[in-house]
Amino acid sequence: MASMIPYGSNYDRALRRAFDPFGSFFSDPFGTLASVANDGAFKMNVEDAGDAYVVTAELSGVKRDEIDVELNEGRLSISVDRKESEEEKGKNYLHKETSEWSATRGVYLKDAATSGLTARLDGGVLTVNVPKQDEKANVTKVSID
Repeated sequence: MASMIPYGSNYDRALRRAFDPFGSFFSDPFGTLASVANDGAFKMNVEDAGDAYVVTAELSGVKRDEIDVELNEGRLSISVDRKESEEEKGKNYLHKETSEWSATRGVYLKDAATSGLTARLDGGVLTVNVPKQDEKANVTKVSID
């Protein structure tokens, strides 16, 4: 039974954090911040392909119905709500790891068109094509009397 307890650097770090949360931060501040930044996040790339933007996100193991893609006033948001809901009755697990997480990533595309957007999930990679529109002048000159 003792072999099922995960003794390792993560286990030791968790014990240190439980008993001395500030000491571990000051001894390894960048390691602590890096682990917080990487928890639940997914990689996303934005490419300017001339007449459109191509946004790709690495979402391995995520199903279509767990992804939400939205374009709101030029801000493209990709949200993932990943939950494992399968309960296997009758099994006596000594240790079971699940991957339940949620994350949202976004990018502002000021000349994104609201029509003609396409999204495709293939091999764990979500690809969103966002056509560009002619940029409208949002600046209004005001004459001074």
